[in-house]
Amino acid sequence: MKLVVVSAGLSVPSSTRLLGDRLAAAVVGRAPAAAPAEVEVVELRDLAVEIAHNLTTGFPGPALGAALSAVAGADGLIVVTPVFSASYSGLFKSFFDVLERDALVGKPVLVAATGGSARHSLVLEHAMRPLFAYLRAVVVPTGVYAASEDWGAEGLAERIERAAGELVALVGIGGAVPGPAPGPVPGPSARKESVRVGGFDVVPFAEQLAAGRVAPGAGRPGVDSPARVGGSLSRSSPRP
Repeated sequence: MKLVVVSAGLSVPSSTRLLGDRLAAAVVGRAPAAAPAEVEVVELRDLAVEIAHNLTTGFPGPALGAALSAVAGADGLIVVTPVFSASYSGLFKSFFDVLERDALVGKPVLVAATGGSARHSLVLEHAMRPLFAYLRAVVVPTGVYAASEDWGAEGLAERIERAAGELVALVGIGGAVPGPAPGPVPGPSARKESVRVGGFDVVPFAEQLAAGRVAPGAGRPGVDSPARVGGSLSRSSPRP
């Protein structure tokens, strides 16, 4: 399993890169021994100049070309961005703007973001998930957002583990996506006998539908045959 982490962190050290590393470590820990995860990190900070040149010339430099090839050839992606102006950073968006149009089609992608407060946590849903849905990637159900107060607090580690498990499952080496076991699907009422109320037969709706289906060569119930009419209320016997 080839796993690529795309980090748009700008500082050194970077909390964005730290979140990407923790997510990658969780994925590696869940990968089976028969298919160990090989991790490659793409730091967009180091590619900023080449990304800008690619936007104006249409051609990637050597380092950017290698990064784009790594992303296109990955089995799964972890993408992490800091929140700028209530959305992903411009550098993050520019990298995926110069990526080949169909490079992410069908590829599992785990989205994650960092910010100064929990107020921006919805960036995962209103900005990142639509972006990768547009690129026709398969976005992991659980996104991970880490505000400054989340580091060392309860909840972040659980979200990281859950998201990592879902990514491994989507890549196809870890079985089904974790979640509650599906229960039996409730079906229509099994009651088949009508109930008599106030001199009327109350016919269950399922029987009305069945009576309304016309088999090939058969007459219409209640019209071409003397069978019971499939209405909700019908008298059990005609009045004199």
